Amino acid sequence: MKYNFDELIDRRGTDALKLEALLPRWGREDLIPMWVADMDFRTPPFIVEVIKKRIECEIFGYTEKPHAWYQSIIDWQQRRHQWTITKEMISFVPGVVPAIVMAVEAFTQVGDPVLIQPPVYYPFAAAIRNTGRKVVTNPLLLKDEQYQIDFEDFEEKAKTCKLFILCNSHNPGGRVWTKDELERLASICLKHKVLMISDEIHADLTLPPYQHTPLATLSKEVAESCVTFSSASKTFNMAGLASAYAVIPNAEVRKKFLDKTVGYMLTDGNIFAFQTTVAAYEQGEEWLSQLLSYIQGNINYLTQYIDQHLPKVKYIVPQASYLVFLDFRELGLSQKELVSLCTNQAHLALVDGSVFGKEGTGFMRINLASPRSVIEKAAQQLLAVSH
Repeated sequence: MKYNFDELIDRRGTDALKLEALLPRWGREDLIPMWVADMDFRTPPFIVEVIKKRIECEIFGYTEKPHAWYQSIIDWQQRRHQWTITKEMISFVPGVVPAIVMAVEAFTQVGDPVLIQPPVYYPFAAAIRNTGRKVVTNPLLLKDEQYQIDFEDFEEKAKTCKLFILCNSHNPGGRVWTKDELERLASICLKHKVLMISDEIHADLTLPPYQHTPLATLSKEVAESCVTFSSASKTFNMAGLASAYAVIPNAEVRKKFLDKTVGYMLTDGNIFAFQTTVAAYEQGEEWLSQLLSYIQGNINYLTQYIDQHLPKVKYIVPQASYLVFLDFRELGLSQKELVSLCTNQAHLALVDGSVFGKEGTGFMRINLASPRSVIEKAAQQLLAVSH
């Protein structure tokens, strides 16, 4: 490989959230931090070079979005996902989570119901509750070791909602929704006039042979009722740069969203927000291919180790991303006992599955975007949960 994903990088002293929060959140620091969804791999050198070049100016003033930023997004989406978009459709946002909060405020009123599919990325529910809206759930069904959609329940719930937030690809389950599944969801939303928000930040981490389908590519009608959020940050390990984007084909919907984001003065970006995305999307193909291969190797290692040594622990094999949802339900523990077991006996800092909704009870999410030696050590420490 051209890039070294086996390299151990010491992140202490860098204000890294996954390290600094260990003591306040878990009460101890002797844990392998495998919770926050960023990577322990070096951010690609072509991105680091862009940052170094920008620093050389030594003036850190206000920035303007360059044409190259728009063009890199347009070209990347076309090349990777066969999605044709235009500059007018693209808006800067400082992150997918703040964008979801702003979308909830832009497209609904206080008290309105908003539909999500738990277990799902927990800021979805937080964005709804924190803005005074009502969470409506269409729980996913775990069948044949993968999450499936309960379409009958989805339609019943959609009848009552103005807005639906889709996790495409799914977090924490790593499910890549098929075109057929997305078409069925979209047809229900169109039928009941439900605006669709699609969080596609994990799209570029889709693992071969799976294929990501942007929701907005299904048809012109779907695109007109769809707001997509994405970013190069998750894929290229630069989440701390607070840079993401919205793609909104419908001019009227776009105006509603922009009225909210401009009102909050969150559309300007920072000095590293734009050229880093350009570098990622113009130079990142080879790095990403090697990253995905390495992550697949980590997934294979952990799942084989569990099969061999921990027969009571199950897992959902991700079709996208470096996150694995581990199923400990056969251990018969309460969630508090499970968290304590993983923390105080296995010495791992994992995400408590119940934060994704009650449907995540009995599960823990583990981040495998670390050197193989770290994954090997974590797997060995997992043995503590079998005793």
